[in-house]
Amino acid sequence: MNQRNLFYVSSDDYDMQKEAFWGFLLLSLRIQWSFLGGKAMKDVIMAHGIVISSMAVGDYDKRVVLLTKELGKIAAFARGARRSNSSLLASTRPFTLGIFMLYPGKDAYIIQSAEVSEYFEGLSSDMEAVTYGYYFLEIADYYTREGIDESPMINLLYVTIKALLNPNLNNQLVKLIFELRAIVIGGSYPELFHCVNCGQEIQEGIFSIRDHGTYCPECRKIPKNGIPLDAATTYALQYMIAAPINKLYTFTLSEKTMQTAAKVIEQCKKQYQDKTFHSLEILEQMVGVSANKTKS
Repeated sequence: MNQRNLFYVSSDDYDMQKEAFWGFLLLSLRIQWSFLGGKAMKDVIMAHGIVISSMAVGDYDKRVVLLTKELGKIAAFARGARRSNSSLLASTRPFTLGIFMLYPGKDAYIIQSAEVSEYFEGLSSDMEAVTYGYYFLEIADYYTREGIDESPMINLLYVTIKALLNPNLNNQLVKLIFELRAIVIGGSYPELFHCVNCGQEIQEGIFSIRDHGTYCPECRKIPKNGIPLDAATTYALQYMIAAPINKLYTFTLSEKTMQTAAKVIEQCKKQYQDKTFHSLEILEQMVGVSANKTKS
C-alpha cells in the first residue's frame, strides 16, 4: 500500500471533519464565553459612594477606601490608576463622588470603572477648605463600617463639602455642625431636647457631659461644672442634630453663640470619640484662631 494513502481522506470527508472541528471549537468557545461572561456579570457590583482616602501601591496602582451605600466602607484597588492615561486617575482621588463598578478580589475589591458625579474641584484651590475637608473624611472613616448602608454619612459629606465651597459660610461653623452631626450618626450623643432629670422640653438650661444631657432651669442646680445654655445656643444645637440634611447649612450664629456651642461639642468629642485625628492637628496649626473668622 502506498504510504501516502495511510492518511488519505477524501475531500468530502475532509470537509465534513473540518466543519465538525470548527463547529466543536466554536461551541466550546461559546460555552467558555458564556461561563466567563455570566460570572463577570454576577460578580460585578455597582456601588454609589465617595472616595475617603487614597494611597499609592507599587509603581502604578492605588489602594482607595470607598464609603458606599451598598457595601459600607470598603478597601478597593485601582490597577494602573497612577498612569497618566488611566481612566481611573481622577476618579480615585479623595472627595470623588460617583458610581463605582467593582468586583471582588482576594483581599479587597477591584475597581473596574467609575462614573463620577462630583469632583469638588474648588477644594484644590482653597488650602484651608481642603484641610477642613480631609478632617471631615477622617471623621467619616472613624464612624463607618463595612457591610452597613453608609448613605447618612455620604450625604453629610456631600452637603458639608458644598458648604466649605460656599464663600458666605464660616468654616468654623461648618466644622461644628459636621462634628456634632457625625456624632449623632455614630449613635451616641447627649440629650439636648429634654431635661435629663424631669423630662420637660429644653429651651435653655445647663449642659452636663457627665450626665449626657441638659438640665432645665428648674433642675439646673443639680450638675456641677456644667455649661450654661441660652435659648439661642440650645436651639442651634438642636437644629444641628435634627435638621433635614439639605437644610443643615442654612444659618449663621453670633460669635458668642458659636463659642458656647463649640464648648459643648468639644466636650462631646472628648466623651464619644476615642481617637486623636491627625488632620485636626494639621488644621489647628494651619488655621489657628482664624478658623473663627468668616470668609470674605
